[in-house]
Amino acid sequence: MDTVYLNGAYVPAAEAKVSALDRGFIFGDGVYEVIPAYGGKLFRLDDHLQRLENSMQGIRLQNPHSRDEWSSMLNTLVEKHGDGDQSIYLQVTRGVAKRDHVFPEDSQPTVFAMCNPLTPPSREYLEQGIKAITLDDVRWKHCHIKAITLLPNILMRQQAAEAGAQEAILINSDGVVTEGAASNVFIVKDGLLMTPPVEISLLPGITRVLVLELAAEHGIPFAEATFGLADLQSADEIWVSSSTKEVLPVTALDGKPVGDGKPGQHWHVMIEHYQRYKASLRNGG
Repeated sequence: MDTVYLNGAYVPAAEAKVSALDRGFIFGDGVYEVIPAYGGKLFRLDDHLQRLENSMQGIRLQNPHSRDEWSSMLNTLVEKHGDGDQSIYLQVTRGVAKRDHVFPEDSQPTVFAMCNPLTPPSREYLEQGIKAITLDDVRWKHCHIKAITLLPNILMRQQAAEAGAQEAILINSDGVVTEGAASNVFIVKDGLLMTPPVEISLLPGITRVLVLELAAEHGIPFAEATFGLADLQSADEIWVSSSTKEVLPVTALDGKPVGDGKPGQHWHVMIEHYQRYKASLRNGG
């Protein structure tokens, strides 16, 4: 039976219970992280823990553990699931308290983590790319916080699915591309790789940072710059990235082909660098 972590104990998933008065359940008052593990090795753990700390600070939630405690707990959980590729979901809520919009004074955070097998992107997506639609970004203005209140994102992903697409790319009220409903966005135009700069309107993706590091390491021209719908529509290539999607090419946008409608040459170069990075992590590099 799958083992999960809950408030200091490793227990079978079916036995893990959280109070109905937990503020995560009542208010969505909490934050989360999703951390891949390749061959039992956690992917950029320090970066994920820093983002978790930033998210907790963003909602004024006291961090219940030190970096070493987080690392020990997460590595133990991964070890209990073997050395295959895993996706670790980690959630921290403000804990159990009487229902009141004001923060409780004495509640203890609820900490939960679980592992699931990490399925790599399908061969179909890698060979043919994915479809995306564009939607107005109607979410709250603090998307740099990885909050568990994801209903707007869920509704957008559902709208994309109902349109036969795998992702929604969001455009804010100023006409600027922010990110995907569950991903960061890149475009390639005339050989230049671009992604929106990190600000409160989008999540500072860990995979996003890695893509930029790989670009710098291998001499790929890139810029963190704002761009709009017209730039998206005229791009030679569009990519989306996340910890579980890795880096996927978008080959159709709003029913029209991106570039020649096939994964582009720049994406092929990047995904080779990305796969080598993963192989190095598995081998302890």
